[in-house]
Amino acid sequence: MTINVDSDTCTRCGICSEVCPLSVIGPVDEETLPRVAEGRSGMCISCGHCEAFCPTGALTQSFADESQTGSQRETCGEISPDNLGIYLKSRRSIRKYRPEPVGKETIEALLDVARYAASGGNGQPVEWLVIRDPKEVQKVAGLTIEWMRELANSNHPMSGYVPHLIAAWERGSDIICRGAPHLLIPNIPEESPIAPTDAIIALTTVDIAAPAFGLGTCWAGFVAMASRSYRPLQDYYALPKGRIPAYAMMFGYPRHTPHLIPRRNPLKVTWR
Repeated sequence: MTINVDSDTCTRCGICSEVCPLSVIGPVDEETLPRVAEGRSGMCISCGHCEAFCPTGALTQSFADESQTGSQRETCGEISPDNLGIYLKSRRSIRKYRPEPVGKETIEALLDVARYAASGGNGQPVEWLVIRDPKEVQKVAGLTIEWMRELANSNHPMSGYVPHLIAAWERGSDIICRGAPHLLIPNIPEESPIAPTDAIIALTTVDIAAPAFGLGTCWAGFVAMASRSYRPLQDYYALPKGRIPAYAMMFGYPRHTPHLIPRRNPLKVTWR
């Protein structure tokens, strides 16, 4: 990675050097513009701290894809703690959905927000499989039930629980995907030790951002468990070689709107 510095707008404040997590940018003074320190260019993880924290916009990173440009955070800091708290506390898991599909443009806009989620070493390992056809979502639910049937007479921790779920499915109740029109599968490199956490961070970002797009979400735990070990379901996903499903989330337009924030247990904090 290289950096471009506009000498006319750079104030030589040195913030870019201070915030660089790997000290890739050398010290800056009144006579020295920001620069990649000798021997450290290979350490850059392209996190963008130098570009993001530059108060005058004088510094930019050089990307292979120059069609991407930075954008000003014009509303940065304008969300009050109270408003943010209400928004986050109002988040609910949605298990009843309207039938109309979510447009691809809306889904892409939501996932574009998640593209900026934190990841270890800025590895950005998460890619997405969007199952948009409700019939295909039902196939995933059916495959999850098939996985549960194999657990019924095993020593799996869920073996005593799954008969009730299977019975409900056979009665026509979709207790797996809750009739959601869409399903989101984050997938990650198989050998990465930190990518599973990166995927949960990215999916949490989707979960938090979704209501702003008018969408509801629910973490599809049963699908996620089946996805880890059930080969027919993994084959159905047809992910590229070396990539595995990390979790699953159902989403769509919610049928009902919450009006109150429910109570929770008291906050418990240990101070040292």
